[in-house]
Amino acid sequence: MNANAATTIYVSRDAAALAADADLVACSIAAQAGAAGVPVRILRNGSRGLLWLETLVEVQTPAGRIAYGPVQPQDVRSLFEAGLLQGGEHPLRLGPVEELPAFKRQQRLTFARCGLNDPLAPVPWQGLKAALAMPGTDIVQQVLDSGLRGRGGAAFPAGIKWRTVAQAASDTKYVVCNADEGDSGTFADRMLMEGDPYLLIEGMAIAALAVGASLGFIYIRSEYPHAVRTFTAAVQAAREAGVLGKSILGSGIAFDIEVRVGGGSYVCGEETAMLESLEGKRGIVRAKPPLPALSGLFGQPTVINNVLTFAAVPTILEHGAAFYRDFGAGRSRGTLPFQLAGNVKRGGLFELPFGLSLRELVFDIGGGTASGRPVKAIQVGGPLGAYVPQSQWDLPLDYDAYSAQGLVLGHGGVVVHDDSVDMAQMARFAMEFCAAESCGKCTPCRIGSTRGVEVIDRIVRNHNRPQQVRLLRDLCDTMLAGSLCAMGGMTPYPVLSALDHYPRDFGLLGDDEQAA
Repeated sequence: MNANAATTIYVSRDAAALAADADLVACSIAAQAGAAGVPVRILRNGSRGLLWLETLVEVQTPAGRIAYGPVQPQDVRSLFEAGLLQGGEHPLRLGPVEELPAFKRQQRLTFARCGLNDPLAPVPWQGLKAALAMPGTDIVQQVLDSGLRGRGGAAFPAGIKWRTVAQAASDTKYVVCNADEGDSGTFADRMLMEGDPYLLIEGMAIAALAVGASLGFIYIRSEYPHAVRTFTAAVQAAREAGVLGKSILGSGIAFDIEVRVGGGSYVCGEETAMLESLEGKRGIVRAKPPLPALSGLFGQPTVINNVLTFAAVPTILEHGAAFYRDFGAGRSRGTLPFQLAGNVKRGGLFELPFGLSLRELVFDIGGGTASGRPVKAIQVGGPLGAYVPQSQWDLPLDYDAYSAQGLVLGHGGVVVHDDSVDMAQMARFAMEFCAAESCGKCTPCRIGSTRGVEVIDRIVRNHNRPQQVRLLRDLCDTMLAGSLCAMGGMTPYPVLSALDHYPRDFGLLGDDEQAA
């Protein structure tokens, strides 16, 4: 080995790492190496998803990549003194990331490359090459056979949606990626777009081949500036490499992607509101039918999936439907990148097959609360997801097991609360959030959410409490059954689950009052 060869040091450029002073850590490493006269190559990679360890620093040594974390700028000098470049011992030394318990038990399919390299480093495009070698109907069949379901709220089988678009009679079709990841506690889309954007491009291109589309759009939320920059650069690099443009990898088949940035509206995460926004209109929900698969963007047949759905497809095409289907449980096949946030000791992204329990995820992997206090409630499925009580923490995390209990997995976001949380205030927040973010098109959502805040306030103040509880339940029933989309239709989930499982927080001291 050349003694003068530069040692590669990996420092994440992910937004979560940047928030933990990753840029300052990288600058400190460069300055310390310069002062010591040792050559280093600082490579800014994506995140490994172990966010409680950010800023995570990895060093390439003859024994492999050795990780240290969480590293702060003031730690860099002592790391060099301890032999950082040789993987030396230090209180922050973690060893190989792959051997860390929280990482080792994962089954990384979608996030297999994330955090390994520069996000814009060349990739092999194996899934896309496999798709180019087969007709579109066979691509659709592979997705159908894999059991892949949309990684959003509805968990609709992706292959059925693709087949509908493929069979639609139109000369113009579109592929649209919904990257408007607005759920609190979720960050998988952002992490993938910042850490492995080519995987998403590949998935969208495969969808285009399957349905006969020549143009795709990705709708990224404005609050993700780093993701916008990285993904835009990846699209341009893919064009220059001949992956996008007039001839995909020299096949003669055209497909390109345009990046659009949303205006910060939560409801534009709903597919039809997103389409309205893409068309330059106000982002309000469309009535169905027609379905977007038949009349979507600009009235044409459109495949709409979110980031995690498209990003799962290259693995299916590269390794086959059976390979992907072997992961998971029941009708929930493959893996889901669970995002663990809130009051949790080890927050981050953990890609695991469906079927583990919430107790395993929060306690075995997440380590319980960061505060050290008992866990009181766990919200699964974003701000409109239900609060899951302790009696249901052992349910398998799969779509059907959760649906049978009136719960949703959604995008895989899991937010932990300890016993200091006031669940009445959390229920109020859900209604307040809906009131602020409603597009206003339907009355149950627009008016119901505002009335919901008022009713919860009266319950907390003990203003004719039994009658107000009945009124809140009736109001939630109206929103569930009468709202035009999931914005109003799911807002009752956190409200009712808080009321049912934590009645004392509402001043309800017994089952009789709770039943009222």
